[in-house]
Amino acid sequence: MRRTKPYLIYKKTKNLRVIQLLLGHKKLESTVRYLGIEVDDALVISESVEV
Repeated sequence: MRRTKPYLIYKKTKNLRVIQLLLGHKKLESTVRYLGIEVDDALVISESVEV
């Protein structure tokens, strides 16, 4: 999967876990780095989502 599609899915859903699963990354940090987003932004998004 190219970088563009996961990035577009992330921008639409803000769901890092989905992108992590799609890319097969074991660590969420790898997904954040792959997408080129800031870790602080990712943490804010993940904290705002209720599980």
